[in-house]
Amino acid sequence: MTADELAATATALVAPGKGILAADESSGTIAKRFDSIQVESTEERRRAYRELLFTTAGAAEYISGVILYEETLGQRAADGTPLPETLSRQGIIPGIKVDSGTTALAGFEGEKVTEGLDGLDGRLAGYRDQGARFTKWRAVLAVGEQLPTPGCIRANAEALARFAASSQQAGLVPIVEPEVLMDGDHTIERCDRATRDTLAEVFAALRRHRVRFDGMLLKPNMVLSGSDCPTQAGVEQVAEATVACLRDNVPASVPGIVFLSGGQTDEAATAHLNAMNRLPGAPWQLSFSYGRALQAPALKAWKGEAANGPAAQRAFLHRARLNGAARSGGWTEAMETADA
Repeated sequence: MTADELAATATALVAPGKGILAADESSGTIAKRFDSIQVESTEERRRAYRELLFTTAGAAEYISGVILYEETLGQRAADGTPLPETLSRQGIIPGIKVDSGTTALAGFEGEKVTEGLDGLDGRLAGYRDQGARFTKWRAVLAVGEQLPTPGCIRANAEALARFAASSQQAGLVPIVEPEVLMDGDHTIERCDRATRDTLAEVFAALRRHRVRFDGMLLKPNMVLSGSDCPTQAGVEQVAEATVACLRDNVPASVPGIVFLSGGQTDEAATAHLNAMNRLPGAPWQLSFSYGRALQAPALKAWKGEAANGPAAQRAFLHRARLNGAARSGGWTEAMETADA
């Protein structure tokens, strides 16, 4: 993929009215999701559930791309079609999570670094052969009285930049995901400081590694109060703080920002995105790359039963449509219950 093709793919992933479905839960994470509906996580059930989402009629109107887990990238639909091809045929771009998860950062108690750089170049070539056109790497930064530390931020920024450079060299658009966690009782101001420090270091590292900004996307957290903070910031405050933080740290040449939901409720993630898109003059597309916030209603409707497939697809399509509306600031609370 040439530089122009990378830019075209990045732009297509943040096309107006559309966003990305994150279906890249690790085997451990999806097992927990299945536990919540009392369904055992087997390879066949995981395949069936994801095929259900990927074949939802009309989803391509609101979903531009899907981040796959490595297992899913190699699976086939019931009709024998490789799942990446199932997506491509609908005009949805397949992508792949390429990191191998987090581990404790030696010398930094309570902090983590993401692994997966060893052998990455060879894996990227294989993923592209299997149909992937973009990649994702997640870094995790905890917030505390003295966290995140500069050392942890730097370690994760360096890994994100190396991943992004390798992805572009392999002809794949990198989605760079530095997630400042909402776990904790910190204020929105504390989250803002941690997010600013993180983004400044990440973009410095991306520049050092000669990553093309027009051929990548950023997947950040929103600037939020900690989940246990007694005073929760309102929707407008979150929107204004998040956009201001991004304006100060993200180059305008990045085509789009695809927010993670990060433990927010389905409706809160949509409301915050909607409020951001009602603010004037953002230089990038403000979109979504949601996992649980897109899937939770579908999973609840499915319950592991094939007969519930149509109901699950309706629930998924409804959530996708609402987030598609939020892309232009056109979501309203009344839409939550309309035609659900």
